Amino acid sequence: MTPRETSAADAAGPLQADAQVRSSINVPPHSVMGLLGSADENLRSLERTLDADLHVRGNTVTISGEPADVALAERVISELIAIVAGGQPLTPEVVRHSVAMLAGTDNESPAEVLTLDILSRRGKTIRPKTLNQKRYVDAIDANTVVFGVGPAGTGKTYLAMAKAVNALQTKQVSRIILTRPAVEAGERLGFLPGTLSEKIDPYLRPLYDALYDMMDAELIPKLMSAGVIEVAPLAYMRGRTLNSAFIVLDEAQNTTAEQMKMFLTRLGFGSKIVVTGDITQVDLPGGARSGLRSAIEILDSVEDIHVAELTSVDVVRHRLVSEIVDAYAKFEEPDLTMNRAARRASGSRGRR
Repeated sequence: MTPRETSAADAAGPLQADAQVRSSINVPPHSVMGLLGSADENLRSLERTLDADLHVRGNTVTISGEPADVALAERVISELIAIVAGGQPLTPEVVRHSVAMLAGTDNESPAEVLTLDILSRRGKTIRPKTLNQKRYVDAIDANTVVFGVGPAGTGKTYLAMAKAVNALQTKQVSRIILTRPAVEAGERLGFLPGTLSEKIDPYLRPLYDALYDMMDAELIPKLMSAGVIEVAPLAYMRGRTLNSAFIVLDEAQNTTAEQMKMFLTRLGFGSKIVVTGDITQVDLPGGARSGLRSAIEILDSVEDIHVAELTSVDVVRHRLVSEIVDAYAKFEEPDLTMNRAARRASGSRGRR
């Protein structure tokens, strides 16, 4: 535990002395720069997200404010020091997620959550950045089938693919299969120009992009040619049994109930399935019900199947993305069984 001193704020008069406290934390000299960040960007992030007042002099951080606010700030700064000591670069984003984690009701340590390494490549390490992401990753380790459900930007597909690559590298599985429904936004492949490959590639491009972010570019074509890595539309899964494979189904909200059942029953021995999607972004034509929503309800009580829910709090893109997600959630109809394609067809709009 970092040394600290706490005293009543005696300069503010007897009434405020009961409400205000002051605490000081001595930061190890070699951790000061990492804690404060470039041009004090981490310190500014702390000042924006904490209610307590912070003052830095040398390697001492002085905290003042109401007892609860000071106590939270103490915990946050101590955890951030531990993260820096563990060798992880500290950013305003990490600061923001650490504060959110410690301000909640969960008794989790950001230093433990945010330093869990999933995959490393050329100096870049993929780690969970929020508590729900950590729980999602833990669920993938503990269960055979996991549904990762949440809005855009929460890392559900990226983390699933990182776990898949890690499983392949550590020989837990012998191949990776990445798949998506090939029809989105009401477009039919038959009406699109080009060869079948040219029609399909745009739908699969996000999976390729993530894959190239995690593995050496020259290795991926070789593994794909050998069948070790397969990126294919969901329709290509029919009639197969997938043994010793890590299978990721992305954009699963755009599967029908029949497609989802078909996919889940491809599960073979020694395999793991991760299904990701956002049930608020359904693009199925004709108002069809999402197979993802149906599967979550039908399989709720089945052992070894887990549903991990991520929210706007877990968005790890630009901070505005989480605010955009929340704004749209308030704007759109509460009845999510009516998907976007149906709303377009009926001409209905969300409440204003």
